[in-house]
Amino acid sequence: MQLNWLDSDTSPPTTLSPGFPDKMVLLDLETTGGKSTHHRIIEIGLLVIEQGEVIERWQSFIDPQTSLPPFIQRLTGIAPSMLRGAPTFDQVAEKLLGLLQGRTLVAHNARFDYGFLKNEFERAGISYNAKPLCSVKFSRSLYPQFKRHGLDQIIQRFQLSIENRHRALDDAEMIHGFFLKSSALFPEEEIAATCASLLKNPALPPLLKASDIKKLPACAGVYYFYDASGVLLYVGKSVHIRNRVMSHFSQDHKNPKDLQINSKLAQISFDRTPTDFGAQIRESNQIKALSPLYNRRLRKTKKLYQYRCEEDRNGYQRIAIEAVEMDSDIADERFGLFRSPRQASKRIEKLADQYFLCHKLLGLESSGGPQRQQPCFRAQLKKCFGACHGAESAQLYNQRVEAALKNYQIAMWPYPGAIMIEERDMQQPEQVAFHVVHNWRYLAKLTLPEDLYDFGFQLANPGRLHAHSGQQEVEQASSDDRFDLDIYFILVRFLVDAEKMKMHNLKIWPLITIPDL
Repeated sequence: MQLNWLDSDTSPPTTLSPGFPDKMVLLDLETTGGKSTHHRIIEIGLLVIEQGEVIERWQSFIDPQTSLPPFIQRLTGIAPSMLRGAPTFDQVAEKLLGLLQGRTLVAHNARFDYGFLKNEFERAGISYNAKPLCSVKFSRSLYPQFKRHGLDQIIQRFQLSIENRHRALDDAEMIHGFFLKSSALFPEEEIAATCASLLKNPALPPLLKASDIKKLPACAGVYYFYDASGVLLYVGKSVHIRNRVMSHFSQDHKNPKDLQINSKLAQISFDRTPTDFGAQIRESNQIKALSPLYNRRLRKTKKLYQYRCEEDRNGYQRIAIEAVEMDSDIADERFGLFRSPRQASKRIEKLADQYFLCHKLLGLESSGGPQRQQPCFRAQLKKCFGACHGAESAQLYNQRVEAALKNYQIAMWPYPGAIMIEERDMQQPEQVAFHVVHNWRYLAKLTLPEDLYDFGFQLANPGRLHAHSGQQEVEQASSDDRFDLDIYFILVRFLVDAEKMKMHNLKIWPLITIPDL
């Protein structure tokens, strides 16, 4: 299978998603006990994050000026001898306050750590107040399919590596590792919505009843905003409907669209889905079918655009932008999928800058007919190595072209035929849906596998499939089964990512075509 995220970076993130606060301190404390008004801090470990990157790590033992209980010694591995000569809290208070000020405090079970910090600062004569971001609540919001969200469970769930559990800096590193994993699994807007919901106390839109909010579930699905006349304003999706909806009311409304929605919003409805996969599929289909007033206009297009590569008479790869009909197969020798020639052209310009490609050979600058051997304008700026006038060999130039387009190769359909994707809620197994997909085209959503027969398919290996009976009816895709770029992106994001499939409890069932009788 050819792996492809098309217009996205395929590498694992090395920085946190922009959906997180710009400035954070990921902090963990070890203490002499669990009561912040009585017990004391014995170790502080933290990571300072700015624009998604770690800019500083800091750790210090703290002399608690009291005895260290034996069970704390066993739990943390910290012995009284390790605390002798360590500074007291008031000796590090100014340094610590400088690291915390102006940054969002993040901790696992933040109420515990924040309570200890506040009391220790108070003893040092310093007033400290913050609105902490709790990574336990963050985990519950983004991963509602799991029951437990302690640090031990998160370490095991994401296979994080830790040397010294229950040591402050090591545990703070685990929060960072968890956030990195989440940055790879969820889009920026989902993470931003979760953080906004946890950090702010939103004010409800004036026309919306509080009772409507109470009805919203803490699970995956699609939500619908209506005005007082029943006009559909907006369709959205989330892994945690309630938090995502509340985040709409927590924003600063810098975008005029957000302010307009909040001024008109009077009713909310929702559709549950077993996982985020079903929510993404349904959101895409519903926006196209219902055309909400404030959604970005999504529609199935008859044409998309790709790059086609051909060698010229001198052996250099030339790239052309060509339209492709969406009811035809995608050609293997072509790369990328774009909604317009302009989008394709803008992307190839960025690749030219990154890989020092020639604008003449990319069709971005006129080759000049007989003057083809003249250097291009970028060659004069040392941004082209001279392929345009023979100064660089075709072999070297073509290697860079291949590297530039590597992440834009169309993903081959990785199955011999159609498949059924089983989507089941981990916590409520009766919440299940089955999605029929073939060659990156979404055909139908089913409640019962038996409904496959209506589409001319049957399970290749039906033995172990167990389906609960449900209330839903078969939801068939549009009769127009052209390739849908938005659905393609969703399917690729999940089907080529084994960790995401496992995290969302998705299973693949190969299908075979029922022979004509």
